[in-house]
Amino acid sequence: MAMNRRRFLAGLSAAGVGSTLLPGALVAVAQDADEITVEMLDAAQRVAGLYFGPDELQRIVGRLNRPGGGGPDLETLREAALGNGAPSALVFNPVPPAMTLPTERHPMRRERVVVSRPASDETLAFLPVTHLATLVETGRVTSSELTELYLGRLKRYDPTLHCVVSFTEALARAQATRADEEIAAGRYRGPLHGIPWGAKDLLSVRGTQTTWGASPYRDQTFDTDATVYSRLTAAGAVLVAKLSMGALASGDRWFGGRTRNPWNPTQGSSGSSAGPGAATAAGLVGFSIGTETRGSIVSPSSRTGVTGLRPTFGRVSRYGAMTLAWSMDKIGPMCRAAEDCALVLDAIQGPDGQDNTVLDVPFNWDASSDLTQLKVGCPRAAFEEEIEDNERTPDRVAGLRRIQSNNRAALDVVRGLGVQVVPFDLPELPASAIGFILGTEAAAAFDAPTLNAELDGMRELPEQSRWPDSLRASRFVPAVEYLQANRLRMQFIEAVHEALGDLDLFIGSNVSLTNLTGHPEVSLPNGFHRGSPTSLRLTGKLFGEARLLRLAHAYQGVTAHHLQHPTL
Repeated sequence: MAMNRRRFLAGLSAAGVGSTLLPGALVAVAQDADEITVEMLDAAQRVAGLYFGPDELQRIVGRLNRPGGGGPDLETLREAALGNGAPSALVFNPVPPAMTLPTERHPMRRERVVVSRPASDETLAFLPVTHLATLVETGRVTSSELTELYLGRLKRYDPTLHCVVSFTEALARAQATRADEEIAAGRYRGPLHGIPWGAKDLLSVRGTQTTWGASPYRDQTFDTDATVYSRLTAAGAVLVAKLSMGALASGDRWFGGRTRNPWNPTQGSSGSSAGPGAATAAGLVGFSIGTETRGSIVSPSSRTGVTGLRPTFGRVSRYGAMTLAWSMDKIGPMCRAAEDCALVLDAIQGPDGQDNTVLDVPFNWDASSDLTQLKVGCPRAAFEEEIEDNERTPDRVAGLRRIQSNNRAALDVVRGLGVQVVPFDLPELPASAIGFILGTEAAAAFDAPTLNAELDGMRELPEQSRWPDSLRASRFVPAVEYLQANRLRMQFIEAVHEALGDLDLFIGSNVSLTNLTGHPEVSLPNGFHRGSPTSLRLTGKLFGEARLLRLAHAYQGVTAHHLQHPTL
């Protein structure tokens, strides 16, 4: 019986050797052959990293050459037209069996601020949401005034920063007018009412382009609103712009150029939430929304000197957002102060009936809770061991030493707040060994565009030219190894949970590990090195954002790093 592609691929899949593991030449040989041979299977297993002996291969070949092959119909699967937003039946839950989640709910308690309208619009533009909210609620500033201020600043500074993909002027003015009318009539919705904000351009909003930062999608639109957008609209916030992101959520380069750091425009803003970081730091929006799969909120927050919160996986719905990795994507606020992050998170968190990973866990923000009840871990190595050269460049060594110096000073401040600080060491876990989970899920999310060469147009972006080939390479990951990696991942989750014990959070960061385990992290501005911001990172327990932000808020209450802003 003549061999065809469908039978060959299905047979190999039945034997545990995925079709994506096969070099094109091998498939071509099989198409011209009468049967699958031991030599074909041996070549395929080498790509898969399998080591079946000659006798085993002979028995497998006998099975594969039976009529029907016994495997799945891969061509039909690929013809199913699963779009980027189609969810997976495999739902990641980062909560270990031994962990009990809180259920008691309390009213939000935010700090009341006394503020007068600044004499200059420049000063007004850089105020945190807490202050802007007071001005709007009391009528000393209207939402329409803020909206025009931020639209003007976006247009003025975008040619330098390359942080705006599209303006939403008509929508913003309509939302601002409605906010002013409601507030004047005594229908105040809360602290985000009338506050202008910017969305990373992977959140769908009806009537706007949602480009994902990639040239193949620059004219893309959706007839749905992302849950985060809908919830912020319900809170009365005003969307003024869709902000830039690294192409397909990687880096800070997109089809409009490279988004720049407002503190040093010769430098990129980092990414992939590049536009949200740059716009928030430059006072072009009241706050912004970013996303993180592996560093895309905390990295640009550090680079641009803003306060960015990566929430727990399962805290915020991703419905209506571009998917990069189903089990790792998270959406969070990027603001000018920690309490701003708390106000935004309160508005966007919780189940929506669309994203089945979201858990109904209370977020009880209390800006005045007792700090002496917090127990904070301090990694000994990060604070006690001196930075060595280790073949690093002199500039890199100097930068790391400055960060360590700034963080040591921050630790002294934290101790002075009255919290309990105890030695802590995060377990050494080989997170890099399962880092391919991200790439494998991304290859599935962009399956059709990868196979039909739709993404090849991204090669115009130097740093992004790896994306099409990276996604193709991820198709060579065996399905069994992907599942094994997720089993090992659960062991990592349990190990981190056990290590944290009765701690509320620890000072420091392990982006690769905690993005796999789902833990929340906040990045705070914490000084400078050669004119660019450095950051302090705090990592919390699962669904422990309230305590995480409480310490961040207290730290900012006795320091002034977050009050610094760039001169453009």
